[in-house]
Amino acid sequence: MKLYSTQNPSTRVSFKEAVFNSMPQDKGLYMPVSIPRLDDKFLNNIDQYTLPEIAFHVAKNLIGDDIPDADLKAIIYDAISFLAPVVKLEENIFVLELWHGPSLAFKDFGARFMSRVMSYFLEKDEKQLDVLVATSGDTGGAVALGFLGVPNTRVTILYPKGKVSDIQELQLTTNGQNIRAAEVDGTFDDCQALVKQAFTDTELNEKFRLTSANSINIARLIPQTFYYFNAYAQLLKQGNSKVIFSVPSGNFGNIGAGLLAWKMGLPVEHFIAATNANDTIPEFLKTGVYQPKPSVATLSNAMDVGDPSNWVRIADLFKDNIEVLKKLVTGYRYNDEETLEAIKFINDNYNYVACPHTAIAWQALRDWQQDNYKPDTAGIFLSTAHPCKFPDVFPKSIAAKIDIPEQVEELEKKEKHATALGKDFEGFKRYLFENE
Repeated sequence: MKLYSTQNPSTRVSFKEAVFNSMPQDKGLYMPVSIPRLDDKFLNNIDQYTLPEIAFHVAKNLIGDDIPDADLKAIIYDAISFLAPVVKLEENIFVLELWHGPSLAFKDFGARFMSRVMSYFLEKDEKQLDVLVATSGDTGGAVALGFLGVPNTRVTILYPKGKVSDIQELQLTTNGQNIRAAEVDGTFDDCQALVKQAFTDTELNEKFRLTSANSINIARLIPQTFYYFNAYAQLLKQGNSKVIFSVPSGNFGNIGAGLLAWKMGLPVEHFIAATNANDTIPEFLKTGVYQPKPSVATLSNAMDVGDPSNWVRIADLFKDNIEVLKKLVTGYRYNDEETLEAIKFINDNYNYVACPHTAIAWQALRDWQQDNYKPDTAGIFLSTAHPCKFPDVFPKSIAAKIDIPEQVEELEKKEKHATALGKDFEGFKRYLFENE
């Protein structure tokens, strides 16, 4: 597998190099030089395969010979050891539950796959790998569990002070071992900016072997395609061959993976990018003007991103014709009040508890279907996190319905450990040097 930088299409690096470098020095993002189209025999019979079998087939076609088949299969079967079921709520409305992994969020797909790929590529006696990750809520927890105890690695998680839920914070700050957390007095965008700047800082790169576990890393994006193919397989088994996906979107890695799956031949009719008040992309899709802005805090905190990193990948996928992108993707945005109304409607009508991110995706799907309803097309909205991670969002009557997983009950017995940092880069740099 060869990759190039979105800033310099003539670049060529190996998959291993892209995984460890995360972001090119020119501040672009890595993309595959060629995106293979999966054969029709596989796609037409995809309902006959399990999730790990689908994941292997997709990864093999993308990664090629960089990882031998037997090793790649072992990585996938270890990493993707949980289900991602599609649940029918009503005619032509389905929810794809992506929170059955250990951190109770969709980020488990990317984080577990990436940690195992990095561990596979790490040679004995190599310099310690320092993994930097910015999180708006769920990424950090998934990365922490994905890398916990992995030899010769150290993870530093940056999260915005007061802008993650209590359970999310415990997932970031109670691991110990090779996982440490820094509480940044700023927004997710500030945390992300610190991580990005670190990768282009000469002194830090001379001292440390830095890589990222954010969705800027190509090893996070690839495994997120797996559940789109698997969701389609589950619908095909029920007789539905036409689907649209509504994706709660913050840093746009999730929907970016869906669009990569589409490029590989997954027959998706349409994508919906559902955001909260941080609506940079819905505005772009309407106006054609990309205007990033400071992020604002919302109930759906994992989507509080004002300048989505992965948008450059999506733009790159459609660089020849942005009009095709605008026809394929529709953007919607919702405020907190509308999010709460959606949570209540889903509970009252389906007896289903949806986290705020999931509720936004459902609302966008419903609004799109009202204007574009097609009786032969199934709508799937992505449920990205277990509702137990957001206890303060729900009215008591709904909160009482939430089953608290055992791992959350264990978390609540642990003590938080985090270093307080400002949003200035020099302070972050000093922290890294003083805590090597």
